[in-house]
Amino acid sequence: MIAAQAIEEAGLELMRRAAIDIPDDFRAGIVELHASEKNELSRFVLEAQIENWQAASEDRRAMCADTGLPRFFVKLGNEASIEGGFVALERALRRATAEATATVPLRPNRVHPLSRADSNNNVGIRAPEIDYSFEPGGDWIDITAVHKGGLFGSDYRMLFPGDGRDGIKRFFLDVMVQFGRRGLACQPAIVGLGIGGSKDICMTLGKQAACLRQVGDRNPDPDIAAFEDELKDLGNSIGLGPMGFGGSSAVVDCQIEVAHTHTGGMPVSVHSFCLSSRRAVARLSPAGIEYRGDPRWFTDYFRREGVE
Repeated sequence: MIAAQAIEEAGLELMRRAAIDIPDDFRAGIVELHASEKNELSRFVLEAQIENWQAASEDRRAMCADTGLPRFFVKLGNEASIEGGFVALERALRRATAEATATVPLRPNRVHPLSRADSNNNVGIRAPEIDYSFEPGGDWIDITAVHKGGLFGSDYRMLFPGDGRDGIKRFFLDVMVQFGRRGLACQPAIVGLGIGGSKDICMTLGKQAACLRQVGDRNPDPDIAAFEDELKDLGNSIGLGPMGFGGSSAVVDCQIEVAHTHTGGMPVSVHSFCLSSRRAVARLSPAGIEYRGDPRWFTDYFRREGVE
């Protein structure tokens, strides 16, 4: 049995870690980009960002003043048992979000869309979002906290089968260039693509690809993995670097997830995480809480196909 109090404790700590500590894989990706960037101004921006992360870690302050929209991704082992059930889990994560907003602190970004009323705790109607996934066996739950920018950085287009990969590349380039020129994304970023599914699943897969896979990870389908490499190189060839300055370091990595879709269409979504790639993970089990860096969201079971 996993105690509700342990979930709240982990949720608060994950919110703190996501806001303050840059994931090791993302930091390594930025260091690699810095080594290959030739533009002097872009190199300076990358150096300043690395120094900012170090200061945030030492001072235990949020690495970016805009802490985005805090949200959770919960993966449950099939045999997991939660004190009070799923309602208790969601209440615990909402309390953790409110506590983190006050104590980390996080910027209270959540407002009612029409009245603009702000509860000052990042909790409200459908907020924070909690996405679920399941895994055979296991008496544990994995909780990933993500602080995702909530304004721009995402786009969607319904392509057609005849558009093919060239159509996906054209859309990808349109998004990257416009985001960079208009300041609609904080480069360099992990860029996630969702391809297929229905519109909502396409958007969800793209966001999860950007937020829940580690830099350097490749899709297990060799064809998709090669396409990820191609799009990463393409994104870094548009002449834009960090924060829209000139350079060759707009994309830390490109991650693609797919879902079977309607025979007549090919929906595609593109999502940029942000320069402060903010996520943290914990596994809760009857034995206690274990913190780690890899969300392990995209498992073989998650990507399953066919009839079992």
